[in-house]
Amino acid sequence: MSARTHTPHRPASTGRADTRLPWWALALPALAFVTLLLLILNPSEAQAAPTEPGISLLLERVQQLVTR
Repeated sequence: MSARTHTPHRPASTGRADTRLPWWALALPALAFVTLLLLILNPSEAQAAPTEPGISLLLERVQQLVTR
Protein backbone atom coordinates (compact mmCIF):
# COMPACT_ATOMS: atom_id res chain seq x y z
CA MET A 1 0.00 0.00 0.00
CA SER A 2 1.44 3.31 -1.02
CA ALA A 3 1.70 6.19 1.42
CA ARG A 4 -0.18 9.35 0.69
CA THR A 5 2.09 12.37 0.15
CA HIS A 6 1.15 15.61 1.77
CA THR A 7 1.49 18.67 -0.44
CA PRO A 8 1.69 22.00 1.37
CA HIS A 9 -1.03 24.46 0.52
CA ARG A 10 0.13 27.85 -0.67
CA PRO A 11 -2.05 30.88 -0.19
CA ALA A 12 -3.45 32.32 -3.38
CA SER A 13 -1.20 34.99 -4.80
CA THR A 14 -2.61 38.49 -5.00
CA GLY A 15 -0.76 39.23 -8.24
CA ARG A 16 1.36 41.87 -6.53
CA ALA A 17 5.15 41.70 -6.60
CA ASP A 18 6.44 41.91 -3.07
CA THR A 19 9.96 43.17 -3.66
CA ARG A 20 11.73 45.38 -1.17
CA LEU A 21 14.79 47.43 -2.05
CA PRO A 22 17.59 48.14 0.40
CA TRP A 23 18.02 51.77 1.44
CA TRP A 24 21.19 52.24 -0.59
CA ALA A 25 19.50 51.13 -3.82
CA LEU A 26 17.72 54.49 -3.85
CA ALA A 27 20.26 56.59 -1.96
CA LEU A 28 23.28 55.95 -4.20
CA PRO A 29 21.67 56.91 -7.52
CA ALA A 30 20.15 59.98 -5.87
CA LEU A 31 23.56 60.98 -4.48
CA ALA A 32 25.19 60.49 -7.88
CA PHE A 33 22.49 62.58 -9.55
CA VAL A 34 22.88 65.44 -7.07
CA THR A 35 26.67 65.34 -7.41
CA LEU A 36 26.53 65.52 -11.21
CA LEU A 37 23.91 68.26 -11.05
CA LEU A 38 26.14 70.34 -8.77
CA LEU A 39 29.07 69.88 -11.15
CA ILE A 40 26.95 71.07 -14.06
CA LEU A 41 25.56 74.07 -12.18
CA ASN A 42 29.00 75.26 -10.99
CA PRO A 43 31.30 75.11 -14.04
CA SER A 44 33.65 77.74 -12.59
CA GLU A 45 35.28 74.99 -10.54
CA ALA A 46 36.11 72.97 -13.65
CA GLN A 47 39.66 73.25 -14.95
CA ALA A 48 40.95 72.25 -18.33
CA ALA A 49 43.45 69.45 -18.37
CA PRO A 50 46.91 70.54 -19.41
CA THR A 51 47.94 69.27 -22.82
CA GLU A 52 51.05 67.22 -22.94
CA PRO A 53 53.70 68.27 -25.48
CA GLY A 54 54.08 64.68 -26.68
CA ILE A 55 50.48 64.45 -27.79
CA SER A 56 50.57 67.80 -29.58
CA LEU A 57 53.76 66.78 -31.43
CA LEU A 58 52.14 63.51 -32.46
CA LEU A 59 49.06 65.32 -33.74
CA GLU A 60 51.24 67.75 -35.74
CA ARG A 61 53.09 64.82 -37.35
CA VAL A 62 49.80 63.12 -38.24
CA GLN A 63 48.52 66.36 -39.75
CA GLN A 64 51.72 66.74 -41.81
CA LEU A 65 51.44 63.19 -43.11
CA VAL A 66 47.80 63.62 -44.05
CA THR A 67 48.34 66.90 -45.91
CA ARG A 68 51.17 65.48 -48.10
